[in-house]
Parts: sequence; C-alpha cells; structure tokens
Amino acid sequence: QVQLVESGGGLVQPGGSLRLSCVGSRINFSFYTLGWYRQAPGSQRELVASISNGGRTNYVDSVAGRFTISADNAKNTMTLQMNGLKPEDTAVYYCYAQQISGPARYWGRGTQVTVSS
Repeated sequence: QVQLVESGGGLVQPGGSLRLSCVGSRINFSFYTLGWYRQAPGSQRELVASISNGGRTNYVDSVAGRFTISADNAKNTMTLQMNGLKPEDTAVYYCYAQQISGPARYWGRGTQVTVSS
C-alpha cells in the first residue's frame, strides 16, 4: 500500500520559515509528478507548488519567490521550504504524487501550518 507521510508543520510567527517534508513508501517518485496542496478553513484545496520528474517547478503566484519545492527521487522524498511566511499561508498542507503515465494519485494526510504572532 502506497503511503505519503508529511512532517515539519507547526506554529511560526509572520516572516518566519518552515520546511515541510514528505516521504513516500511503496512508490517510485521517478514516475510521478509531485507537489503540495493546501487547504485553509472554509476554502477549497489549492495547488501551491509542483515539480516534474525532470525537475521543472511551478508555483501559485501567492507563494512564488517565497516557497521552494524540491525532490530527491532516490530517497522518495520531497520538501517544501517556506520562507517569509504570512498569516494567509495558514492551512493544512498535503503532499501528493500524480502518476505521469496513468491515473494513480496519492495523498498524504496533511500537516498543519499556522502563521500567527
């Protein structure tokens, strides 16, 4: 059974940084597009960042220049480095893996990020 497990969430003051990690088991990240979504209370789930198996990255405009996504396919690990955090970044963050040549999509259970003074 494929599992994605996030870690690294928490409470941080505005302007601070957090680093989220997602480790996959029973999955080969090389065959997937990887990324992070977030969902704030009362809002729809939003794609924050993604990375292709070739290393191309995409970001939603609101985090571009502040967040950096990376992946280590050999270790089945992806990370989201979040700098310059703002209160509006508060949400549950979910990692996902979308099969490149098929329909399979896997999700982590989420990790809470709270930005507050």
